[in-house]
Amino acid sequence: MAILVVGLGNPGSQYEETRHNIAWKVFERLSFADELFWKEKFKGYFAQKNIKDKQVIFLKPQTYMNLSGESVRPAMAFFKVDIDHILVVHDEIDLPFGTVHLKKGGGLAGNNGLKSIAQHLPNQNFLRLRMGVGRPKFGDVSGHVLGKFNEEESPWLEDFTELGAKAIEMFLKSGFQRAQNKFSKKSVLPKE
Repeated sequence: MAILVVGLGNPGSQYEETRHNIAWKVFERLSFADELFWKEKFKGYFAQKNIKDKQVIFLKPQTYMNLSGESVRPAMAFFKVDIDHILVVHDEIDLPFGTVHLKKGGGLAGNNGLKSIAQHLPNQNFLRLRMGVGRPKFGDVSGHVLGKFNEEESPWLEDFTELGAKAIEMFLKSGFQRAQNKFSKKSVLPKE
């Protein structure tokens, strides 16, 4: 059984530290990140690792966010991955900053990366790891997600991306249900 873990983001150094690229930061925090050897294919970069007798493929599409499906679809076909074994890691404006949430299927919440993936797959029942980046208090949403984390958020970024990495690792080792139970709307920020 193969599992495909997709991290959404935009290529190019100008996007590196933006909210839209949080998934790639999460990949860097995986406990086995230094064992992943990235190769170029499927309009992106992919790496493979066997975890508990499962073939796990990590994918970073390089198509820009709104064309992510053009990378996900060929990778899914090549590795013969079922749609319910695809986990997409993405920024989520409908969750407060610092909150992670695992969910299966559902709406696309205006996220162009998710929309593109849904257009290229038979349905939208793929799994998601939503990384909360909050809504902007002022200004437009695209400026917010393409902007960098502010001085209130930056000190929490390491803990936040680590939390996302732990959610992925639990999903890979113990299955989606157990990971969802543990990481449902979990936040790194202290409760007010």
